[in-house]
Amino acid sequence: MEDPINNSSPRKWLNPLIYSCLLIAGVVLGSLLTVKRQNAANIASPHQKTGKLDNVLNFIEDNYVDTINRKKLEESTLTAMLHQLDPHSEYIPAKELEEVNEPLQGNFHGIGIEFNIVNDTICVVHPIEGGPSERLGLKAGDRIVKVEGKNVAGIKITNKKVFEMLRGQKDTKVNISIKREGQKQLLDFTITRGEIPIYSVDVSILTEPGMGYIKVSRFASATYDEFRKGFNKLTKQGMKKLIIDLRGNGGGYLNAAVDIADEFLSKGMLIVYTKGKSSPMKKYVATEKGSFEANKLVVLIDEGSASASEIVSGALQDNDRATIIGRRSFGKGLVQEQIEIPDGSAIRLTVARYYTPSGRCIQKPYNKGLEAYYSEEYERYENGEMLHSDSIHFADSLKFKTVSGRTVYGGGGIMPDIFVPIDTSYRSTYLNKVFYKGLVNDFAFSYADKHRASFASYKTAADFVKDYAPTFALLNEFVAFAEKNGIPKNEAQLKKSSGYLLTQIKALIGRNLFDNNAYYLVLLKEDNVYRAAIKDLNQ
Repeated sequence: MEDPINNSSPRKWLNPLIYSCLLIAGVVLGSLLTVKRQNAANIASPHQKTGKLDNVLNFIEDNYVDTINRKKLEESTLTAMLHQLDPHSEYIPAKELEEVNEPLQGNFHGIGIEFNIVNDTICVVHPIEGGPSERLGLKAGDRIVKVEGKNVAGIKITNKKVFEMLRGQKDTKVNISIKREGQKQLLDFTITRGEIPIYSVDVSILTEPGMGYIKVSRFASATYDEFRKGFNKLTKQGMKKLIIDLRGNGGGYLNAAVDIADEFLSKGMLIVYTKGKSSPMKKYVATEKGSFEANKLVVLIDEGSASASEIVSGALQDNDRATIIGRRSFGKGLVQEQIEIPDGSAIRLTVARYYTPSGRCIQKPYNKGLEAYYSEEYERYENGEMLHSDSIHFADSLKFKTVSGRTVYGGGGIMPDIFVPIDTSYRSTYLNKVFYKGLVNDFAFSYADKHRASFASYKTAADFVKDYAPTFALLNEFVAFAEKNGIPKNEAQLKKSSGYLLTQIKALIGRNLFDNNAYYLVLLKEDNVYRAAIKDLNQ
């Protein structure tokens, strides 16, 4: 429900340390390559007192100087034990399982709004298309000031509290009161909660005649259907070439990745294979369903592209089907199965490795512990890899051949065919601070909402992108807003970052007024990786 942090915008401005921390969080939450399994027949109940671990826990419970919370101790033991195996095997407590599964299952139950908290007030950014709120007539810019008769404005409301109030079981009701611009009285709504989709395809648009662009943020259960819907729409609009953007995509379900890769490969081509000590080799090959097997194709990746993203890019690269552009991907080549335990918790256990068609296992080393594993992205920045492709060195044993005989590399992520360095030209401490505090997003929402009537002359997102030009008066207004929120003006740093700031503000205003189409159309114009893709496709 919150505005997501999109890969092609705020993540670029982060300084290396913050950038590394956010990347870690994203990969931990998203870099799954999962086959969900409900059968827990081979897992003993956590309350069954057998074996060495249970004996130790029994001894502690009976003899420790203070009363212990046995369940909490069991769960911390399971967590530590699984983390000893590899970075992606994990224990998920029952109370967290629904929240962890939600982004991959593709839906939740609620009233169906995207919101921001601005000036300690819940502000509707967009009612979700087809959701309960849209059907009842909630609009962008509405302020939710009461829920079940209780005031929720000016009380230091948090995102977590909003979720608790507005989400709930399907078909249950929630009463809200909103303040709408131009209305003197509060408007009361009784909303019946429904199933709300969590989309994993952020946008599918023609960025120029014949040039399609599809941004996939994760590989969830509904991703392939979303992808096909967007793909078919673009085909009807005359798409001849396609860019698939997997930057920042931390992964998801293996089958979703296989289905998407299948769209671009001829029947019989190998997509990926998996094998492990107790898991026999399983091959996934392309079927007849592909409908874009001869057209030009580019895939965009970066250090946040993991797991299922690497399956798609690896399959298309090894079969010489697409040009891979960007920076080296994360390097996650382990397959997890999710097994639910009778008490409602679950474990995700690594059961196999996956291999690209040329035989590459792209899993990066993890023998130095979790901290070293996740800080490896920061080390890439430090050693210059983000700026220079020749800073990466591969042993001969990690070299493999594509179908046509080109050399590709294993041992730690997918290396792009065309390297594009990270752009640091506009970065500054000032920029870091205003993004980190969320001020750019808050300002853009407030500005769009305040000037909604004057923006009405732009009938479509394309009109807005083409004709609206943010001015330095707008920048000065933002600077004053930032000062009021504790970030002082810095002339030298603003000179360096002003162009980027104005682009971001325009993109966010566009999203608040229209949708993600406007947001991405603005950002892509200044995106060096996207520009490299256009150049390659037009050659």
